[in-house]
Amino acid sequence: MGRDPEVMRWLGALQSRAESDAMIDRCIACDEEHGHCFWALERKSDGALLGFCGIKRVKDDGIEPDPGTPEIGWRLRSDAWGKGYAKEAAVASMDYAFDRTGADFVTAFTVPGNSASWGLMERLGMTRRADLDYWNPEWSPKLGKGIVYRITPAEWTRKRKELD
Repeated sequence: MGRDPEVMRWLGALQSRAESDAMIDRCIACDEEHGHCFWALERKSDGALLGFCGIKRVKDDGIEPDPGTPEIGWRLRSDAWGKGYAKEAAVASMDYAFDRTGADFVTAFTVPGNSASWGLMERLGMTRRADLDYWNPEWSPKLGKGIVYRITPAEWTRKRKELD
């Protein structure tokens, strides 16, 4: 996925194999430290790897807001888009975040042009938090600022009932 220009369009530069491996290593370390991270997303019917989804901790890099707090994220192969996989996995991940981690809120990050991503954030009941937008100096200017969405446990409880 990291070498697919369509997948990486809103995520920055294409990833080398070494960069992809390093990301996987960070996810494994996060899982070992916190008991959760972004997990592999497989299709139930045939076990095909579709991407990843889950809850990790916001990086303490001085760029994104609220380091150490729960962040939901997903990335899927382009041929898996629009089939409901991301939403199904995100709902399960959000349930995990609030049922198992005691989170006060869950945050999600994207960029303005990635309407599929922020559209799912809104369908999950997350609220846009323009006051938390940030600039990542590693991104090209065409991506724009990072935009932030958030949801609290009470908001998720209400939204989860609608999603059932």
